[in-house]
Amino acid sequence: MKEATGELNMTVVTVVAIAAVGGFFYLFIWPSIQRGLTMNTCNNICPGGEALRVENGNCICQTENGEMVIDPDDWDSTSPVEGQ
Repeated sequence: MKEATGELNMTVVTVVAIAAVGGFFYLFIWPSIQRGLTMNTCNNICPGGEALRVENGNCICQTENGEMVIDPDDWDSTSPVEGQ
C-alpha cells in the first residue's frame, strides 16, 4: 500500500509541475511571442515596411502622408494597400 501511495504522490507532483510550467509559459512567454508575430505581420503589410506600433490588433503604419491604420484580419495579398 505504501508503494501505491508514493506513486500517487509522484503523479500529483508531476501534474502540478506540468501545470506550473504551462501557466508560466502562457502568462509570461506567450504574450511576447504573440506581440512579435503581430509586429512582424504589420511590417510585412505596411507600405515600405514601416510599422510603428500595434494598437487594438491594428497595424499603425508610417506613410508619406502620416500614419495609416491597417486591420491585418481584413487585409489580403490581392487587395491594394491605401497610398500605393
